[in-house]
Amino acid sequence: MELNFKDILSISLVMFSVIDIIGSLPIILSMKQKGIKIQARKASIVSFVIMVIFLFTGVKLLSLFGVDVGSFAVAGSIVIFLLGLEMILGIHLFRDEPESTSSSIVPIAFPLIAGAGALTTILALKSQYNNINILIGIAINIALVYLVLRFSGWIEKKIGSNGIEVLRKVFGIILLAIAIRLFKENWFM
Repeated sequence: MELNFKDILSISLVMFSVIDIIGSLPIILSMKQKGIKIQARKASIVSFVIMVIFLFTGVKLLSLFGVDVGSFAVAGSIVIFLLGLEMILGIHLFRDEPESTSSSIVPIAFPLIAGAGALTTILALKSQYNNINILIGIAINIALVYLVLRFSGWIEKKIGSNGIEVLRKVFGIILLAIAIRLFKENWFM
């Protein structure tokens, strides 16, 4: 277990792009307008637990199906690529989950934060980085998620809807580049 701050930064950026909590602000704000109470701490803790469990048991789960991490990383890179396209082009390739009027677990913690993209990315990252660096990257992102959930109204006022859209497109381009790199590095394993 070796801490590598460059790896932690790379992992954090990848996870931030995939989780796309800034890009999810319109969804979060819409939920608040509908009277759905979002508990930032609860959603963040549950998301963190889901991601950590998947970090440590995801490979075993895949082995039950006869899939190795490299193959999962290639599949994950395709999903990440499509998520990037969604963000850049403003289209919806994936079906949105129905909105819930219940707690912050569904749909905030899962699938908005710790959704298929984040879980796929965790296993794709696992093929390249140490678990401790991934764990720290996840923790950094959950802290950012908490802050965004907690101060979503303030962020909306400061950035504005155009600023949120620009950030979404920038992170979409980053996701495309990351997806291509993951594909290249795992396709030829």
